[in-house]
Amino acid sequence: MNADALLKRQTLAKKAAKVVTYYDPRTWKEKGLWWTAGLFLVTYLIVVLILGIYWSRSPGLYDVREQALSLVNQDESKLVTGTATTATAIRIGETLLDKPGGYLTNDVSPPSVFLDNIPNWEFGALTAWRDLLNALRNDFSRAQSQSVEDKNLEIAQPQSNYQSDSWILPSTESEYRTGIDALYRYSQGLSDTAAVHAQFFARADNLTTYLEVVEKRLGSLAQRLSFAVGQDHLDTALAGDPSARQSTPAPAQTQTKTSWSKIDDIFFEARGYTWALLHSLQAMAIDFDPVLKDKNAEVSLEQIIRELKNTQNAIWSPLILNGTGYGPMANHSLVSASYISRVNAAITDLRNLLQKG
Repeated sequence: MNADALLKRQTLAKKAAKVVTYYDPRTWKEKGLWWTAGLFLVTYLIVVLILGIYWSRSPGLYDVREQALSLVNQDESKLVTGTATTATAIRIGETLLDKPGGYLTNDVSPPSVFLDNIPNWEFGALTAWRDLLNALRNDFSRAQSQSVEDKNLEIAQPQSNYQSDSWILPSTESEYRTGIDALYRYSQGLSDTAAVHAQFFARADNLTTYLEVVEKRLGSLAQRLSFAVGQDHLDTALAGDPSARQSTPAPAQTQTKTSWSKIDDIFFEARGYTWALLHSLQAMAIDFDPVLKDKNAEVSLEQIIRELKNTQNAIWSPLILNGTGYGPMANHSLVSASYISRVNAAITDLRNLLQKG
């Protein structure tokens, strides 16, 4: 065999080998597996992204009176004093657990583990819920300091204080659900004339005690929101009392500024707290109506409710902006702090009205 024939045979053999390799089913199977894995990964990321966006939407407002009527099966004869406030406490708790995505603070899987706005919203709403249940147990349901506590509220209030990030054995959701079930039993006892132990006392002093707690919460939130731009503070902790003392010395002036990574956390915590507080005060406007009329304080509470509604306005920016002063970019934290500060001042006036009349 001459050299040309041998070269031709070798060339044909190489081409045949390439064809065999190109059409090798094992190679195509491997490529198919890679394509399937890649398609699955892309689909998973898209689903996680869509769920993350959907779950990051804050719950909207609802009608407090309709919620109270639904609690008593639309029977207005059972709409007694305390029903609206109790229905609101139930709705706040159920919103935390049943909103889109459920309760996210204790989730350890995507997309929840990557979200921080709604978990901070949940913490704010949870704080307001705990304050409301504490007032129900210690003030609204008791005639005086020596009266016996309601058995169901003895369960509901401690359950709301269970740690907020437990995901297993027992989960936060199961503990909060136990408290909500106790609230349902308490609400049934309110309209049951035979269950005289379940009571709700709408008095000016009870409402004042609750508002004192709210006032401190709002004051703290307004300060933390304002720290987004940084502030210099003089130490006024002991001002006005020459004999006052504190545990450790403090500098005469401090500079406070929120880290850029925490600005949206505080904003959504405040948004969650004011959402729950708005509905709580709307419910109390119903239950404490005779007291408010007697003190001529109806308009004051209505103004507070209007200001709180402003804190729930739609956010048209994809990010919580932190502009400075009179600059061209908005500062969402300062806008929220402005509304909250006005609410705080109005609550102080309302407390004075309730105490002095």
